[in-house]
Amino acid sequence: MKDLWKVAFPVGTEWNQLDAIYEFNWDFKNLEEALEEGGMLYGKKVFVFGSAEPQLVLYEGVNRIVHVPTVIAIESPFPPSDKVAITSIQSATEEIIPMKQMKMEWVPYIPFEERDRQADRMNYRIFSLVCKQRRSALRHLTEDRVRMFQYCIPSFTRHLRSQAVAVH
Repeated sequence: MKDLWKVAFPVGTEWNQLDAIYEFNWDFKNLEEALEEGGMLYGKKVFVFGSAEPQLVLYEGVNRIVHVPTVIAIESPFPPSDKVAITSIQSATEEIIPMKQMKMEWVPYIPFEERDRQADRMNYRIFSLVCKQRRSALRHLTEDRVRMFQYCIPSFTRHLRSQAVAVH
């Protein structure tokens, strides 16, 4: 599960900053342990998505901006929502739209070591938010459409009590 944090789409992150997130091999061992046997999320249905926050850090003697990823794991018997919110402090508005409109969806996470096998996807307990928007197609999108991805966050409805765990 070492790549789970990479599979979880960093929602709300500017497209031109995505590569910067993966510049470092971040350690999410606490997330892996929570999902492994004996962990607090083991055997439970879990939905995972990411985010990233730029931070000014001293790295190898130089101040630089580093995009620090966060992974959010939500334990719930059903997907959090099939909608996303487009919101920003500047606009002071929020628009709720279907994930499909942003080419996003919850998909089963298949561990790297199992990806070459025929899999029964119904048995998977971990789902990741993915975005199928190709970066190469961004140059054909309007500036407003590209900005929607930057201000996009998952929308949550409260059906049952769920447990969310933020992992830095």
